[in-house]
Amino acid sequence: MRILTATKFLAATTGAALLATGTAYAHGNDKPAAPAHALIAHTGDVEIDHNAPVITRENILIHAPLHSIWKIQTDVENWPAWQPGVVSVVKDTPGRLRPGSVFRWSTEGLDITSTVRQVKPGKRLAWGGPAQGITAVHVWTFTPTTHGVLVHTEESWTGAPVEADQAALQAALDNSLHNWATNLKHQAEAQAEVGAFGRW
Repeated sequence: MRILTATKFLAATTGAALLATGTAYAHGNDKPAAPAHALIAHTGDVEIDHNAPVITRENILIHAPLHSIWKIQTDVENWPAWQPGVVSVVKDTPGRLRPGSVFRWSTEGLDITSTVRQVKPGKRLAWGGPAQGITAVHVWTFTPTTHGVLVHTEESWTGAPVEADQAALQAALDNSLHNWATNLKHQAEAQAEVGAFGRW
């Protein structure tokens, strides 16, 4: 979960046309609509709170190997290297991410403690936790396609601050997930390009 303070949010979005519609689907060849099967959770999967007042969904097609994308996304301690808004990440639970793993991170002036709720290697990742009265659930899915890996992410926010300023927090979450997905794409594709050159 990443939250912009009201001041930072207004500064970051001045002049931007953000639609607080509950979705953040982008247009263009790199961000197709997810196939229906990619959006259907399997029995027992962790899901966002579908009744939350703030929900954002984002899709992006990444032209890089699935194992590379998964490694980048789950190497939480290295997030600051490719996510400009993340200042630091510390894993309280050593080893690979697994259900119950806890990591603490700082982003946009907030200190957040997240607990991993589900890990299906190369397929699905979910975590959540509270921060300043907001409870978040964040889910990622990874679906190989003939054109690359379709990464779908969705996040829900509930809590008193969300109820108090739903429109601003909706736009903040839309912006946050869009940036995260875009940064993940850039990082994974850059690594894939370097790897390709290294094989020449």
